[in-house]
Amino acid sequence: MLEIPDYPFRGFIFDCDGTLVDSMPLHYVAWVESLRQHDAPFDFTEEVFYSLAGVREQDTVILLNEQYGSNVDPDSVAEVKSKLFHNYIPQVQPILPVAEFARSVHGRFPISVASGSEEDIVRGCLTATGMIDLFEIIITPRLVAKGKPAPDMFLLAAERMGVTPSDCLVLEDGNSGLRAAEAAGMQAVFVPRTLR
Repeated sequence: MLEIPDYPFRGFIFDCDGTLVDSMPLHYVAWVESLRQHDAPFDFTEEVFYSLAGVREQDTVILLNEQYGSNVDPDSVAEVKSKLFHNYIPQVQPILPVAEFARSVHGRFPISVASGSEEDIVRGCLTATGMIDLFEIIITPRLVAKGKPAPDMFLLAAERMGVTPSDCLVLEDGNSGLRAAEAAGMQAVFVPRTLR
């Protein structure tokens, strides 16, 4: 069950992958295939994948390069992974409790998406799950200096919604997103993988 804190929030910011849509298992498949194509030496387990949820794809490769002392091309891995994931978008399903909550506040409060994925992937997932019309504001790493866990995306979302950061609630499934919300001075609700 999705539990919303008892507070008079004036705006809501949703992560996309793993929060609004159940796309994370498909992202993992695309990641593993892209890394294999690049002969990456990383032990990219599901645990590693989920621990980096919400981190920009290029930044994930940079972190792994540092950890493994390797020199895998972050942009190339991200580009191939994105192309592979596009094939899976028609399979993406909504995470119903979060999707229903988004529908319940749409039109009554400003709402937005702040995602570590590129905009075409976010729009594709929201279109596939029938939620694209709910969100006029979509914030992706391309629009800010730093992605999650920096607060930049959430602060830009609040600015575009016209809501003070402290009056925003973030819905997130990733630790980097929860840290970004805290850094932005926002309350957050954790969306566990069991909420499907």
